[in-house]
Amino acid sequence: MLTRTFKGALLGASIGFAALAAAAPASAQITVSPADDVAAGELAVPLNKSQVLRTDRPFAKALIGSPEIADVLPLSDSSLYVLGKKMGTTSLTLYDRNNRLIAVVDVAVGPDVISLKRQLSELMGENVGARISNDSIVLEGIVSSGPAADRAVQLAETYAPGKVINLLSIGSAQQVMLEVRFSEVRRGAFKDLGISAGLNGSNNGFGGVIGSGATLTPDSNDSDGDGDKDEGILRLGSITDAFGIFGRVFHIAGLDINATLNALERKGVVTTLAEPTLVALSGETASFLAGGEFPIPVAQSGSGGGDAAISVQFKQFGVSLAFTPTVLADGVINMEVAPEVSAIDVSAGVTINNIRVPGLQTRRARTTVELRDGESFALAGLIRRDFSDTVRQFPILGSIPIIGTLFRSTSFQKDDTELVIIVTPRLVRPVRAAQMKAPTDRARAPDEVDLFLLGRTDSAVGVDPTRPTQPSPAGRPIGEMPPAAPPGGMATLDPSKLEKDYGHAL
Repeated sequence: MLTRTFKGALLGASIGFAALAAAAPASAQITVSPADDVAAGELAVPLNKSQVLRTDRPFAKALIGSPEIADVLPLSDSSLYVLGKKMGTTSLTLYDRNNRLIAVVDVAVGPDVISLKRQLSELMGENVGARISNDSIVLEGIVSSGPAADRAVQLAETYAPGKVINLLSIGSAQQVMLEVRFSEVRRGAFKDLGISAGLNGSNNGFGGVIGSGATLTPDSNDSDGDGDKDEGILRLGSITDAFGIFGRVFHIAGLDINATLNALERKGVVTTLAEPTLVALSGETASFLAGGEFPIPVAQSGSGGGDAAISVQFKQFGVSLAFTPTVLADGVINMEVAPEVSAIDVSAGVTINNIRVPGLQTRRARTTVELRDGESFALAGLIRRDFSDTVRQFPILGSIPIIGTLFRSTSFQKDDTELVIIVTPRLVRPVRAAQMKAPTDRARAPDEVDLFLLGRTDSAVGVDPTRPTQPSPAGRPIGEMPPAAPPGGMATLDPSKLEKDYGHAL
């Protein structure tokens, strides 16, 4: 808003500038430079709200660059009322009574960052600053965690939807170490009881076999010498993987019965334990695999009608883990954990073009939990139970109670598997390199005394087998090297010192 006095002054200034331009010679040049030394900073004015600007010097005129963006109203000779009317930036120029320039103030009209700062301080308690940049809000400062930064952005979105620039930094420790224990126990029980019998009638030519592996093969060589090569030979397959085998020959009613009993009972327990440790930044994903990869042939589309080419892809198996930690306020860690345990299963494989591709037995889980530093949680209940039984018998005879046991073979197999996963997150910070210890720090090259007199291959091996980390008999602690030889000579050994340390003189 310009007053009539301001308009008259501007008109007079324009006429005076034109007169000077007419009086100047044609060859003269006028240099124009901005008054940088009078810049008075920036005034942020919320849209449709006002700010009061106070000056340390009295002013007589106030000029606004764009009245559509902001309007000014002098309250006194040292204070101004500035009203934000439209998003944008303009300038406010102040003059004294002698028309000398006092200051130039940049006026930015935008979202209400003043109320936003107050809400950020009251609701979050974080050191978050906000400023106007054209029609956007710029957030700056340091917050304690990633979720705190997200909440600040969400709050700023209510003042400038879709126009929030996040320049916040995270100042606290954001590295998470995850300690994981995979404990798996597999129990298996297998029992097999079978009866086999071979019958041979020496007078009437009757013969037969009963039991697992019974076969009838042609006799092409006439092994019995009766001149008939077309008769078959009755055989029983070999009995393997049996713990006990008993046999007896019975002569009943002119029949020679060769009876065999095989029995097997197998029990076993397999324990698998893996303890991986991973470190990841907040919001990033870390993964781990203890296992391997096996090749899988994949047919590619053929070109020109020819045969399809075969490429090889690798499939992972073993104990794997992927987790994504997010550090929340007050040290709470939000984690998305995805463990997986897999093993090669040949029985679940397929054969393609004479290529055997094994299958996988896989157990995986995915969960999201929130824990504090050092707390643990367990993924339990991953239990698998397999049971199978098989009965092989002679028809009709094998179904007779009690006696039918002699005409059948029975086996059953039972497998129980239980998996427990224990996860412990910890907030970690880097340490100095001097504080880190390695297993090789204790194993150093021995000196001459330890090597030749005591046979110590390294300084970490003690003389007493029950105390392998005892100090060296020469009085030096483990890992300390002998004194260096003088320049141009060799290190000397003191016989009295050796007698004192080793109990004898050289």
